[in-house]
Amino acid sequence: MTDPEPVVELSGITKRFPGVVANSDVHLSVRAGEVHAVCGENGAGKSTLMKILYGMQQPDEGTITINGEPVKLRNPQDAIKAGIGMVHQHFMLADNLTVKENVLLGAEGLHGIGKKARSVLEGFAAQTGLHADLDLLVERLGVADRQRVEIVKVLYRGARIVILDEPTAVLVPQEVDALFETVRGMQRQGFTFIFISHKLDEVRAIADSVTVIRRGTTVGTVDPKTVSSRELAEMMVGSALPSPETRESTVTDRDILRVADLRLDAEGTHRALLKDITLTVHAGEVLGIAGVEGNGQTELVEAIMGMRKATSGSVELVDAEGTVHDLTKLGTLARRETGIGYIAEDRTRHGLLLNQPLWSNRILGYQTREPVSSGRLINRAAAREDTKRIVEQYDVRTPSVDVPSGALSGGNQQKLIVGRELSGNPLLLIASHPTRGVDVGAQALIWEQIRTARREGLAVLLVSADLDELIGLSDTIRVMLRGELVSEADPATVTPTELGSAMTGAATEEDV
Repeated sequence: MTDPEPVVELSGITKRFPGVVANSDVHLSVRAGEVHAVCGENGAGKSTLMKILYGMQQPDEGTITINGEPVKLRNPQDAIKAGIGMVHQHFMLADNLTVKENVLLGAEGLHGIGKKARSVLEGFAAQTGLHADLDLLVERLGVADRQRVEIVKVLYRGARIVILDEPTAVLVPQEVDALFETVRGMQRQGFTFIFISHKLDEVRAIADSVTVIRRGTTVGTVDPKTVSSRELAEMMVGSALPSPETRESTVTDRDILRVADLRLDAEGTHRALLKDITLTVHAGEVLGIAGVEGNGQTELVEAIMGMRKATSGSVELVDAEGTVHDLTKLGTLARRETGIGYIAEDRTRHGLLLNQPLWSNRILGYQTREPVSSGRLINRAAAREDTKRIVEQYDVRTPSVDVPSGALSGGNQQKLIVGRELSGNPLLLIASHPTRGVDVGAQALIWEQIRTARREGLAVLLVSADLDELIGLSDTIRVMLRGELVSEADPATVTPTELGSAMTGAATEEDV
């Protein structure tokens, strides 16, 4: 039996930007009905290549063939007509529209906007595991459901070739298993997937073929059943897989963050999003918060940061001299100035100004503090110099500190944010999914920076959907379910499976 014919062939793709060659003579061949993974470190050129395939950018050289026919994809509409859909790592959704409106927007001509459209939409929602009310505003959804809405949008428009950019970044193991079952089921129906991921164990579990790209060019295509994750990492970055493992204890008895009886009700209701949250983070401690997406982790972080006003309870920060600062009624900037660093869950919404240069992004949250500010005036020269320091220290790959942050790959954006937040010498770092969507090289650097700061006495509140990361970095893990802290786990003994069970309510506290 012969192999299926390629449905996608990219030959000799080259794309140049001022000062940067993003893709250089890249070759990719994807067979019909397979899951084909594309791996490479951030900045390797994967996103540029996929944007070319989706018609968002035009190659300077090379050809694209779909189903055996050469094509010119001048825009995403051309790609959609060719049966290609793309689920972006950073979602393309309108928060002020409902789930249904987001899916139908621009596709009204397919099935109208009435009962037929809703019926088709409900079918795709069921297929992808989207259980949210179709009339709910997208701003009310968690990150995982936002991603599912994006997948539904692609399917609704008739895509048979689906590009998935970091699709498991927001999912816990049980949800990853469910997604993979969905992908395999769609494979059996004839769908083809191009799967972009940095999670090499997952790539080996789901992919039929893996193409590795390093520094803009193709390294090779391999059978994931015949290579190990470490061998794939070697192809990607020239080094073995990093580990988040942190077993030496640096925890002190000095309180840094105290949260007591914190309650947060949904706006205009008495429905509790957070219920009686009490926790303490000590100097030199990483306290991990585990939970399935949508169980209150985001609301907890935003309540501590002052982005949401708590209904009741208190938030206190204790400085190095033992002075207790009551943050409960303070705004976000005042809380940051008291000594909180913040790595946001969604870097493009709450962490960066994508159209502003790197040095402007260095200033965000630090506009009243040295070295970027002297009194009430911004010191641009000092901001540029300190940004150069961060770029060098944190290996942010960029031609200049004057390029907009939106031009960087996701991993380099994240390294810039981590460098900015740790440069303020905070008492407390709130790290919400700090390595989401970054490659193994950037992941290793971020882990090491957090470990180093922890050894120097930093208190860290870590929220992560990566259970290996959570177990490896944390000194203590608290499990969050339906807005409550329901159990505690010892990272030295708990397994990802046990932790995942506790997160879904399938395990008791004694079990973990």
